[in-house]
Amino acid sequence: MPASTPAADCFLAACRGLPHDRTPVWFMRQAGRSLPEYRAIRGTGSILDAIADPELATEITLQPIRRYGTDAAILYSDIVVPVHAIGFGVDVRPGVGPVVDQPFERAADLDRLRPLDPEADTPYVLETVRSLAAELPVPLIGFAGAPFTVASYLIEGAPSRTYARTKALMLGDPDLWFALLDRLADLAITSLRSQVDAGARALQVFDSWAGALAPPDYERYVLPASRRVFAEVADLDVPRIHFGVGTGEILPLMAAAGADVVGVDWRVPLDEARRRLGPDAVLQGNLDPAACLAPVEAVEAAVADVLRRNGGHPGHVFNLGHGVLPETDPGILGHVADLVHAHRSGD
Repeated sequence: MPASTPAADCFLAACRGLPHDRTPVWFMRQAGRSLPEYRAIRGTGSILDAIADPELATEITLQPIRRYGTDAAILYSDIVVPVHAIGFGVDVRPGVGPVVDQPFERAADLDRLRPLDPEADTPYVLETVRSLAAELPVPLIGFAGAPFTVASYLIEGAPSRTYARTKALMLGDPDLWFALLDRLADLAITSLRSQVDAGARALQVFDSWAGALAPPDYERYVLPASRRVFAEVADLDVPRIHFGVGTGEILPLMAAAGADVVGVDWRVPLDEARRRLGPDAVLQGNLDPAACLAPVEAVEAAVADVLRRNGGHPGHVFNLGHGVLPETDPGILGHVADLVHAHRSGD
């Protein structure tokens, strides 16, 4: 193992399963409502308005790096930005999430999903990425929504607990379903490639709600499109991370999509996840976000348990099992980052 690995390289090394001397850490939703400095500058209105302001989006992305010293930054953006930018009629309503004026229902709605032209449709995203690439001391993670999760928003019209309309279309009209996912895969691929071209050094694909599916349905109806997304950015030679919530039963199938790193939520212990995926699996996770609301002694024990279950494997990026909860004390997250950094990879 090297005597010292620059902090900026620990994250990339871990994503490749290569030796490095400290466990890297970043937090999903590390920028946002839990930070007072975010609330001070965010303003009101849709998150899409803030994302469209490169100066503001750059500052918001940098805030947690300054505060926590995390080993990667994730672009301040949203998975619905591409479909919003091409005019499908998507907004992100504060306190609700993505909402759609006219949900996807029939074949004619495919015409509302034209190809994405990043320079024309999302120039603000590219400007933000370029600004961050020039300023960040750590790698920037670009991201996109996986076809299934974006489809679920377009079909349901709002966040859902059951995904009933999504599953009904998927099972009832497979031809339309596959055509929809093909369009959404195109959008994700184009967006991801544009972010790397602008300076992102890693990518994450959020299939946040894929855990709502039984393994046979995921394998038949979702995996082909996700596999294409990862395949068509493979030539960019940046680490690719695949993450979803409640995905314990489909972890091997998610790994089969071709990502370099599989994100694990808090429901599956890290050692069990690696048992399911094989000894060479590179994992990201997986502290329960709610644990960060507990007394500090409980937080410390939970962090130590995640690190213990990794067993010193070099292929581990410490993260939460989902995003930072808005009510989280930033001081606790700072303490978590310090605890992880004090842990040496291989211990």
